[in-house]
Amino acid sequence: MKRNFGIVMSFIMIAACISGCGEKTEEIPAENTVPIYVIESADDLSGKTIGTQLGTTGFLFAQDIQDANVEPFSSGSEAIQALKVGDIDAVLIDAETANVLVQNEQALTILDEPFAVEEYSVAYAKDNEELGQKIDDAISKLKEDGTLEDIKKHWIGENADNAPYVPKADIERNGKMKVATNAEFPPYESFDENGNIIGIDVDIMNAVCDELGMELVIESVDFDTIIPSVNEGEYDAGAAGISVTPEREKNVSFTQPYATSTQVIVVHR
Repeated sequence: MKRNFGIVMSFIMIAACISGCGEKTEEIPAENTVPIYVIESADDLSGKTIGTQLGTTGFLFAQDIQDANVEPFSSGSEAIQALKVGDIDAVLIDAETANVLVQNEQALTILDEPFAVEEYSVAYAKDNEELGQKIDDAISKLKEDGTLEDIKKHWIGENADNAPYVPKADIERNGKMKVATNAEFPPYESFDENGNIIGIDVDIMNAVCDELGMELVIESVDFDTIIPSVNEGEYDAGAAGISVTPEREKNVSFTQPYATSTQVIVVHR
């Protein structure tokens, strides 16, 4: 009886296996999958493909990551899009811009630990020290009277209303200041629905021009062309969340810092 029972059980098990092996499993098409690596810190970036905006300090920092493949993009938003579809593994970008670009992206997150801390300054030509000193003095004044902090509060934080600084109407303007920026870097600069350049840097330079009695003329160019354009005299100054680096100081001079930011790492959740 025991032997017969064992034979019966064997047949049942074989039948179950055949039945189970015949069931279909739903497969996700390869083109719809996104290869995701677990990246929890800067140490995990080694050997990964990292997207950055060309010419930024994020691009420079990424070069020092061991065995990393650095992919340059013309804007931070393009890098974020590439991360979403799995073309790259992470994005190295400024914190405030990351907050804007990732706020509605449920699949992406910003790592808590900053990659680096940096300060933003206004760039001007080395042979235009007179204008550079005037801009620097104006920034000091805007810091002292609280204007600089008020401008930032309109663009950064839970209570940000994105209300632009309004240039003073009762100031006599004498001359124009032509400034280069890159309107792909919210909240420091971006285009509004009407094609106007708005943001922190625009407001600060408008406030600086109020102090100097000048009219601001601001134009958007590729970020990596700002320093050369200022150096060659095409623009009087560059304001685009520009950090001071030894390489940049070879070509232009800088004012005192007007803002502090951090480089952060954006990854898949």
